[in-house]
Amino acid sequence: MAKALVIINCIILAIGNCGGPLIMRLYFNNGGKRIWFSTFLETAGFPVIFIPLLFSYIHRRRNNNGGENATSFFLIKPRLLGAAIFIGILSGFDNYLYAYGIAYLPVSTAALIIASQLAFIAIFSFFMVKHKFTPFTINAVVLLTVGAAVLGMHTETDKPVHETHKQYVTGFLVTVAAAVVYAFILPLVELAYQKAKQPLSYTLVLQMILCFLASIVSLIGMSIAGDFKALPKEAKEFKLGEVLFYVVAVFSAIIWQGFFLGAIGLIFCTSSLVSGIMISVLLPITEVLAVIFYHEKFQAEKGLSLALSLWGFVSYFYGEIKSDNDKKRIQQEESSLSSRTISEC
Repeated sequence: MAKALVIINCIILAIGNCGGPLIMRLYFNNGGKRIWFSTFLETAGFPVIFIPLLFSYIHRRRNNNGGENATSFFLIKPRLLGAAIFIGILSGFDNYLYAYGIAYLPVSTAALIIASQLAFIAIFSFFMVKHKFTPFTINAVVLLTVGAAVLGMHTETDKPVHETHKQYVTGFLVTVAAAVVYAFILPLVELAYQKAKQPLSYTLVLQMILCFLASIVSLIGMSIAGDFKALPKEAKEFKLGEVLFYVVAVFSAIIWQGFFLGAIGLIFCTSSLVSGIMISVLLPITEVLAVIFYHEKFQAEKGLSLALSLWGFVSYFYGEIKSDNDKKRIQQEESSLSSRTISEC
């Protein structure tokens, strides 16, 4: 069951991680201008979580005779709810940073910047959830940081023709900020799991994503920015047509929900670092899709940045595998030593 959940979460994350930026850029490429609206779409799909929650609730009622877990639809308790509220609000602002970056950057460039978040995840995980640094981790952090720095050079080379240099640079810096904030959120979720004083289940993980405060933050932003008044006019002027404007909005909400559900689900099944690694693994796919569908330029800087990012990922992944094998070997030796001691006694 555990392996099945990991596989399912990886598939859901892959769909959201690759499809989310592409469909968001589709909105901006065809006349969309409302950044807070795009931010809202990143979390607006949370009601779909009620479907698996309902099935989980029915399953628990059938397989448990009484008890709180059998009859309670919501398993989350105040201690974890407080963490979920904070994470939800923080996610709302992080989503705005990401949407702002996508509005002014090609998808391939934004994807390469976001890949650097694995370095920040490693750093935050070291301090927050006590993940140890290894030589491979340090190497990965350095490579990913250098990769992002290389991408920052010659920023005019892939700037969209309708944007100013200031808009492009601002989008670049804001996307870096989005990567840092999300890198903080992932280990924060893992820390919340560790500190929660209640049994954890996958139902509880689903409810973490149900912290719809991120959507409320977006709605407040939309209200202040005047998006509610501007959207009907924007829909009519959308280059693909008014109907497709709403189709894009609905699919954007659903696809982005897959990203958040898959990312947090992987944290529950494994760790925040594994979730970050999976996001980085999907980087080349997002790159290729952006070049195919939007004919984005792929200059030498992007190629070098991609190579450094993949090198950093391989280094980190190899280090994690080596560390796990060493732990297993030590445990086996300790178990063997303990068995010998018992037999001698």
